[in-house]
Amino acid sequence: MLISSTLLINQNLRKTFSLHTDMNKAELIEKINQLKKEKNAVIMGHFYQNDDIQDISDYIGDSLALAQLAAKTDADIIVLCGVHFMGESAKILSPDKKVLIPDMEAGCSLAESCPEDKFAAFIAANPGHTVISYVNTTAEIKALTDVVVTSTNAKQIVESFPKDEKIIFGPDRNLGNYINSVTGRDMKLWDGACHVHEQFSVEKIIKLKKEHPEAEILAHPECKKTVLTLADHIGSTASILKYATASDKKEFIVATESGILHEMEAKNPDKVFIPAPPEDSTCACNECEYMRLNTLEKLYACLRDESPEIIVEESLRKKAESSIVKMLDISEKLGL
Repeated sequence: MLISSTLLINQNLRKTFSLHTDMNKAELIEKINQLKKEKNAVIMGHFYQNDDIQDISDYIGDSLALAQLAAKTDADIIVLCGVHFMGESAKILSPDKKVLIPDMEAGCSLAESCPEDKFAAFIAANPGHTVISYVNTTAEIKALTDVVVTSTNAKQIVESFPKDEKIIFGPDRNLGNYINSVTGRDMKLWDGACHVHEQFSVEKIIKLKKEHPEAEILAHPECKKTVLTLADHIGSTASILKYATASDKKEFIVATESGILHEMEAKNPDKVFIPAPPEDSTCACNECEYMRLNTLEKLYACLRDESPEIIVEESLRKKAESSIVKMLDISEKLGL
């Protein structure tokens, strides 16, 4: 109920909040690029952003790629076009840089499904466990975590620990169940989920498969097990993109946020990508309302005013940093 209520609130915010500007799209793009040069700013966009944001971004990637780039960039200003936790991650790794996000209301249902006090109590109730958290979490949760993971590196990082290691995994139960199934682990899972990946319809995917028998089904591991059992390939957004590009197949049914289709089509103009539909909707695709809060107008205002700015209190930042740095160190050692 928390997820659906929060989503409704943000949908209403999206409908009622608008940024008025007399500039057309071309003028906005010109102004954004001009401000970027003047301020030595870099724009980082997640694969789930709308097409306009992806096209103007200096870097496009999944959570792992953006975290790595944020740590290495020499820009003075990082504009993170994604959701709030991504901006926090960039700030945690780059405390001396100004980190902006076009819309502060761009939250994450998965992050919100894991309140700090309840997760701390869960950890306390299971002493002696290593805490591994998905990157889709707040700075407070990262501060309670030993090592952060993304969907790109979760399997390998879990496997880097001894087989008898007692592990708590949060907050995504679907990703945790998937990692347990492919590693033979028995991690204790926090009961959280992403509202987008929870909503894919098994029945509609099966129907699409019948209509497109040659299409391969590509699914994100945040999807429910019933969806994953249908998939020809399971992986992060970056993995899904890489697989589709390398495949000799011409049609794909894609079960993740539909923003990834923009980059998939750009890299593979000769292939057809069909978004997997949600259950309770007449819409043919599944979009994250949080991700779509960011627009060119808001990006322009964000750079112009250097606001909204992501602020992470220093003591919290230091606690959260260690879990991200450990992820990056392990990823580098494993060649991820």
